[in-house]
Amino acid sequence: MNSPIVVPPVPTRIMLKKILLTSFDVWQPDQISNASDDLVQEVLERHLMPENVQVLRKIPVDFQLAPERVIAAMKQLTPDVVLCCGVGATRQKLNLESGATQTGQRLQTTLDLEQLSAGLPIAEISHDAGDFVCNGLYYALLEHLYESDSIEALFLHVPVLAPETIDPIVLDFVSLLQRLGMPAQKRV
Repeated sequence: MNSPIVVPPVPTRIMLKKILLTSFDVWQPDQISNASDDLVQEVLERHLMPENVQVLRKIPVDFQLAPERVIAAMKQLTPDVVLCCGVGATRQKLNLESGATQTGQRLQTTLDLEQLSAGLPIAEISHDAGDFVCNGLYYALLEHLYESDSIEALFLHVPVLAPETIDPIVLDFVSLLQRLGMPAQKRV
């Protein structure tokens, strides 16, 4: 009599969400770099960028061009999550923006920011995306995605990077990218 053949279970692979990550270019002639792009560059150089992240760097700091470029990339790359990053020169931590405001209207992200920022010492929730291109881009993106229940968006203000803060900022940023990439029921 033949003994039964035991087939080992096929390991289930978690399908990570695809993330489109954007950063801004400089906007004043005397600037050498933009903290949002500096952070992306640092993560790339350290080989810490998760493989489910596609990067669109050096978005022009322009109220019209920034949303056009991000939305065009989003249509082409079809991500599950769009994470736009901009410099928060007066901020001390990574600021996860809850929403954006334009002409008295406020649009909110659908992401659970409490859950995303939990346990990250260099990250905090902000309810003020400013009144410059960061807010304009975030509002345009949220407005564009309003009809879509399948794509999530977040704007992250990045503080100016300094030698004493760069390592903890990179650590929390990579953790945030990993959390954004997890399927909803598995998100930490």
